[in-house]
Amino acid sequence: MTLDELLKKITDRFGNRILKVYKKNERRAYVDIYPKDIVDLTKYVFNELGLRFNIASAVDDFDGFEILYHFALDAAGIIISIRAILKDKTDPHIDTITSVTRSAWWIEREIHELFGIGFNGNQDLRPLLLPDDWPKGIYPLRKSFVVPKRDSRKA
Repeated sequence: MTLDELLKKITDRFGNRILKVYKKNERRAYVDIYPKDIVDLTKYVFNELGLRFNIASAVDDFDGFEILYHFALDAAGIIISIRAILKDKTDPHIDTITSVTRSAWWIEREIHELFGIGFNGNQDLRPLLLPDDWPKGIYPLRKSFVVPKRDSRKA
């Protein structure tokens, strides 16, 4: 299956729920959606089109947080990233996709810890990477992050 065929299937199925499709090249595309549609679209791409969940990533953009779910069609070397923008930077949330693929659990934990983004329905968002004494509510990958001053006597 080609990238154009995949994108047509997605746009035919989801119509006006797709905000934008950006085809970077013949093997890479981005599909922008509303955050509320993340589970439906990932379920379709994963279960019906047979793409493999690769990883998720987040970006603190000026307009909000971008959450990108990257799916691969390995046989064709195709990557499709499903992108949702969370406008609320004070208390950002999106539904978990762990009901679609359990493998998203780990990366959702990481994104939660580093960006402070909540994943509704993910029952295990405990810290994963930061030290145990890391201050609660401080997210090191947010643009607003300021490195805490260290007590030079402890160095």
